[in-house]
Amino acid sequence: MALVNITNIQVLDNPCLFTKPFQFEITFECNAELKEDLEWKLVYVGSPETWEYDQELESIMVGPVPVGVNKFIFEADPPDVTKLREHEVVGVTVVILSCYYRSKEFIRVAYYVNNEYMDEELRNIPLEDEQGNSLPPPPLVIEKLYRNILADKPKVTRYMIDWDAQSNNTENDSLDVDMQVEVA
Repeated sequence: MALVNITNIQVLDNPCLFTKPFQFEITFECNAELKEDLEWKLVYVGSPETWEYDQELESIMVGPVPVGVNKFIFEADPPDVTKLREHEVVGVTVVILSCYYRSKEFIRVAYYVNNEYMDEELRNIPLEDEQGNSLPPPPLVIEKLYRNILADKPKVTRYMIDWDAQSNNTENDSLDVDMQVEVA
């Protein structure tokens, strides 16, 4: 049985400019005393082709965690665009919010993120010429780029871990589930 259950994650300030921080209001229930803190991480997936462009945006320790319902706001800076491939910044990607206890991940919540321009002129720049040949990508105008986290349907994966760590016998089973979400 999991000692910590995430009961709600509310994505705050969404949609917003790409350059604004990510903000999540996280509510969780702790069912028993924890001997150590929880570690929360937010990772931005920079490319679907390789993890080389993924960026850990923030990692924080939360604790000591009292038994009962707990709530906090997790804030992380946006990704560093200089570490991303320019042609992959605009479009769909993923952010992954994970929580660890004793360095073992027990929950992962992944959200699709759509980065797009709100300016109609920038949205309609052709990517191909009249013959169907690819054109070079237009220059990135980061100050006009918006981020929209698709908060209503996260992909939630729970992992079974040995919470008391008295044995080295950890389980690698995972369970995909739906979670209650609120969109702010």
